[in-house]
Formats: sequence, C-alpha cells, structure tokens
Amino acid sequence: MRGRALRIALISGLVPLSLTLVQCGQSPNPTALAAGSQANVHVVAKTNPQTSNPQANRQVASGDTFEDRFPAPQFKERFPSAGESFLQRQMSDFSPKRAVEQPPQPEQASYKVASLEPQIPYKRPPREDLTTLVSMKSSAFPYFGNNPASDAPFLNISKGDRRGHRSFSGRVFWQDETYNDSRVLVHVPEHFDVRKPGVIVVFFHGNGATLERDVRDRQLVPQQITASGANAVLLAPQMAVDAADSSAGKFWQPGGLKRFMEESANHLARLTGDPDSARAFASMPIVIVGYSGGFLPTAWSLEVGGISDRVRGVVLLDAVYGEMDKFASWIESHRSGFFVSSYTHYTARRDRELMSMLRQKGISVSEEMDGPLRPGSVVFVETGDGITHRDYVNRAWTQYPLKDVLVKMSATPALALARVASTASSASSR
Repeated sequence: MRGRALRIALISGLVPLSLTLVQCGQSPNPTALAAGSQANVHVVAKTNPQTSNPQANRQVASGDTFEDRFPAPQFKERFPSAGESFLQRQMSDFSPKRAVEQPPQPEQASYKVASLEPQIPYKRPPREDLTTLVSMKSSAFPYFGNNPASDAPFLNISKGDRRGHRSFSGRVFWQDETYNDSRVLVHVPEHFDVRKPGVIVVFFHGNGATLERDVRDRQLVPQQITASGANAVLLAPQMAVDAADSSAGKFWQPGGLKRFMEESANHLARLTGDPDSARAFASMPIVIVGYSGGFLPTAWSLEVGGISDRVRGVVLLDAVYGEMDKFASWIESHRSGFFVSSYTHYTARRDRELMSMLRQKGISVSEEMDGPLRPGSVVFVETGDGITHRDYVNRAWTQYPLKDVLVKMSATPALALARVASTASSASSR
C-alpha cells in the first residue's frame, strides 16, 4: 500500500512536466501569434495615443525601438504652459535687500490754545493803502437850498419832473445828472497812525472832473499824500459831476464844513478799524486844497464852515478866480496857519490883487516856495511858461505840488503834523 501510493504521486508530478516539454518542442501557432500581436498593438496604442491609424500601429509595433517605446520629451513639455502658475522671478529678486527710504512725513501742526485774552507781544498785521468811495449825507450834493450869490433857489429851472440849475453862462445842468452824487473819495495811507499827530486833507476838485477819472487816476492826489510820508488822510467830495460849474452845494450853508467833518470822523474810524478813533479824527487839524473851480467851496468853507479854527492851512492851485475878501479875512484872523497860492497867467491878476490886499493889512508875503511852511507863512508862487492849467495838480512850481506842501508842512513841529515814514522801525512801533 505504501509503495502504490508513492508510485501514484510520482506519476501525478511527471505527467504535467511531460506535457510542457512536448509543447516547447512544437512551433508557434500562427493563430496564437496573431492574437498576441493584436494584444501588443493595443498596448502600444495605449502608450502612443496620438497614432490612431491601425496600419501605423502595426508598423510601430513591428519596430518596437527604444525611441518608439520611450519618446524624447517635447520642448513644450520641458517648460510650464500658460495655464500653469509658476512664480516669475527676476535677478533683482535674488539681490540683497536694501532698506527702503520712507518719504518725509509732514510735521504735526502745533496746536494753539484758544484764548479770550490777547497774546503778548501783539504785532499789528500788515496793511495796505486804503482808497475808497463813501456816500455821505453832508457831502456837497444833492443840494436843494439857495444860491447865496442871488439868494434864489439853486435849482432854478424845471422841465417836467426834472429840475436843474441854469448857470451864469446860461448853460443848464440837470440835478439828476450833475448834482446827485454824494460820494467822497477817502484815502488812508498804509503808514497812517491815528495815535500820532496828523492832518485831514480836504480836496475840492475843479470843473469838469470826477473822483475816479481825475482826482484819483489823473491828478494822483491819493498817491501824492502817501508819497509825502505825512501822517495825513484825504477827503475829496464829488462836486458838480464832469461839468463846467463851481457850485459849492452844502458847503454854501453855515456849518456845512463842520457837519461834513463830523460825519467823516465816523467813517474814517470805521475804515481804519478802530471805532474809538472817531474822537481823534473829529479834532484833527484840516488842510483845505482848492484847485481851479474848487476855490468857491474853499472860500465859503473858510467863511461860514463853522470850524475855521481847525483849518491849519489853505492851498490854492491856480484857483484865485474871486472871493479874495474871504481868503484875506481868514489869513488875517488865523496867523497860526499857512496860506499858499500858486498861479499861472490865467489867475495872475487876481493873485496880485490879493497880495496887495494882504500887504495893506501889514501881512508879510513871500513869493518863493523854497523853505518849510511855518505858522503864519503866506506864499504866492508864479509858475512860468510850459505849465498848463489842466496838469497843475501834478506839475506847478514842482512836480507833485501837493506832496511838496505836505513835506514842507510836516517839517515844522509847531504845526503839530508829524511826518511818518513807512520804514521798518515805524512799522514795528505800531
């Protein structure tokens, strides 16, 4: 039994081995090779999906070279495509990092604590010359009173609702065109200081003039006052507007100049920014300047103005066309003031007549304008050929005669008119 079992086991192991050896000795079956070839083609097709042609697949399978089985990588396969997110780097990314300079930061503004008390020391802010037009009730016009020369109404002609004035020459000037401007040209120089001795210059312009076109721009009256360096302000009322007429309007009336100066004091105080200075302006000395037809309001202001004692000086620029008795009376009774009359051949006869009247009263008269103006100075200056009446405010015995008068006047301490030059020292003291 034991031997039989051993034989059966030996036979069972040898039979499969013999069958295998018999197959190895036989030639390959074509059918099986074809099946194996198809299988190989399918494998190659899988590894090379770009080849879809069966004939080409068979050629690839038959070649079966190294390059076919392991194709070299293409150029696009060695570098990232546009869809891939590689961080682009530059050479500067690998250089040593430097500290980045920050832009300068603005300094923090210092805070100031608000206070109701003024800080010390106080510095007055810089100021420029002030030239403006101010309407005043006490100015020359409109005027509805009488003409003192005839004691008849000044507006002596009418046409419908319009009223006008017929002058001695027969020409008619209408109230709404010629006698209805109540404005006054006010000029305050930058260096003016109301706390120091000063003067108010009242300028009466001549015929055919306006404040802007003639007094300010052509005759340069505000500029002459500033250029003199005198501590002075200017008031120039509009007289008859651009007309050949010398009517004095409200300055004909008793107290007319006084009322004008009282109202002006309040306006000057407001314009200079110090309401408390109205009292100083109300008592400040006055210098009246009359040019050409401005002689008439000048003479009547001296005669009936009500404050002739405040008038410290009178300047007539080719303006003695009449009223010599009024000028002589003021000069005789106000020996602490000064009087200057400069003239051309147009007014030479009357100026000489006035000089004769004064000399008969025992008043000394000078005919040269070469020294300072002193209390009691009476000066008559004749100007030669080439000096025209129209340009007389700018050119008389000298260029800018009004400036020259203020300079000569300010050089006399007895007139209590300080000259204030606009220098750094004087500005710092204000």
